[in-house]
Amino acid sequence: MSSHRDAQHQRARLLSFRKLQACLVVACAFVWSSATAAPPDIGLQPGASGLDPVAALRASQAVVGKQIDDFTLLDRSGRAVRLSQYRGKPLLVSFIYSGCFQVCPLTTRSLQSAIEASREVFGTRQFNVVSIGFNQPADSPQSLKAFAAQHRIDQPNWEFLSPHASIVDALTRQFGFSYAATAGGFDHVLQVTLLDAQGRIYRQIYGEALDADALGEPIRQLLNSAPVPQQIRLDDLVDRIRLLCTVYDPKTGTYRVQYGLLIEIAGGVTFALAMLWFFLAEWRAQRRARRRHSTQQHHAAT
Repeated sequence: MSSHRDAQHQRARLLSFRKLQACLVVACAFVWSSATAAPPDIGLQPGASGLDPVAALRASQAVVGKQIDDFTLLDRSGRAVRLSQYRGKPLLVSFIYSGCFQVCPLTTRSLQSAIEASREVFGTRQFNVVSIGFNQPADSPQSLKAFAAQHRIDQPNWEFLSPHASIVDALTRQFGFSYAATAGGFDHVLQVTLLDAQGRIYRQIYGEALDADALGEPIRQLLNSAPVPQQIRLDDLVDRIRLLCTVYDPKTGTYRVQYGLLIEIAGGVTFALAMLWFFLAEWRAQRRARRRHSTQQHHAAT
């Protein structure tokens, strides 16, 4: 009996040891994959610019989840605009300088293409876009107006804003946007910041070439998690259905309607209405039967 128990204990210890080995292997694999994962392309090369890419990425990620202060800037017409005016909807924010002739125009056109590709799903009423000129005083409202006109940006939900020079440092710091002056202009992080409806930073989106899915998926997440208003309008209902029934097609770089899901939703609504009509008709029939029975009993009693 004693030897049998000893054998059982040995097998149990061996099994526990193997489980521990498996856990260690999984943990090591996770740590290794995290350590060797390629960092996002933020447009900076080590030693090739005045910015440290690692520090710039760390600063960019450190502000995710934080609230942006209510800064006041000027639009292309010189009117004062507060960032709080954009709350209530997701907001995409990019930083540019109008004197840039390579990267800023390229990233702006890339952002424009991604927004155009997403228009079928989101339209122009469900989110807003602002591009902020950080090179002050050169990026005046007039300069940003000319920049937008040059690149034919006329979307109704996209504005170009010019901050006062005194708030540029605080503004860029809160957005986690790093830049450094160079002989040819500026080195800066290539990022688009997505704010939620409360003005908090939800995600940083990096890269020189943006596609519709890179912008559309986080916007979709924010819109799907938004509370349904008590008095929803028909166009709001259509927008929500469109969000549910479209998918991103990487082959075309655009969103397309998922008709199968539309048919399923229509079928579900039809079934729910049919069941409602059936139960209502059954309730009314039983009510009429009870009334007839009560009337007959009353006549019989008299």
